[in-house]
Amino acid sequence: MGTPQSLVVALSGMDFEARIAAGAGVETMFGHRDVMLARALDIRLMQGCAGLISFGVAGGLDPTLPPGTVIVGTAVRSGAHSFSTAPYWTAALRRALPNAVCGLLAGADAAVTAVDDKRALHDAHGALAVDMESHIAARVAHTHGIPFAALRVVIDPADRAVPPLAVAGMGDDGSTDVRAIVLGLLKAPNQLPGLIRLGRDAATAKAALADARRAAGARFALPALAAV
Repeated sequence: MGTPQSLVVALSGMDFEARIAAGAGVETMFGHRDVMLARALDIRLMQGCAGLISFGVAGGLDPTLPPGTVIVGTAVRSGAHSFSTAPYWTAALRRALPNAVCGLLAGADAAVTAVDDKRALHDAHGALAVDMESHIAARVAHTHGIPFAALRVVIDPADRAVPPLAVAGMGDDGSTDVRAIVLGLLKAPNQLPGLIRLGRDAATAKAALADARRAAGARFALPALAAV
């Protein structure tokens, strides 16, 4: 498994993302949100690690990017703050994933679900996609002087709203709360078509995420390998 200092930490929001990220030289973290995520990351990075990569799905902001689009982040922006990814690690991921789109990711403390909100976020700085972990990971990695990278896949397109029940089904522990979704559907059955569409998009995104992880291979844990 390696020592804490020799591992790359892969940060995800959900458990399925962490399962895809797992591999040699990689330690996964998932299931934390907002302040608790920053605290957990800070504690982990104080032990040392070779690098931190934000990995998983993201909400589409660029209207030209369909579900399943792989994005190698060059920077992460949240509000007035922007953090660049490690150039050599980012370049290695781009070589491993020649069909990926490269550019800015946005970070948000809450899910961005409305089409108007997605458009506003894209118009502000040209961000390609948004997630709830990358900005926290980038900030904490910068504080600790640790290399940072981001690899994300679009799950919901920019021109489609996310059903509220999809957000309600995101368990605090990183799992999918099926019970919350079923109970919610009993009260709001009109959300079922949107959930079905999102389910199809999610299947596409998960497959693309797994393909990208396999294609990245050793480059996914590049800092750890470079330190050996």
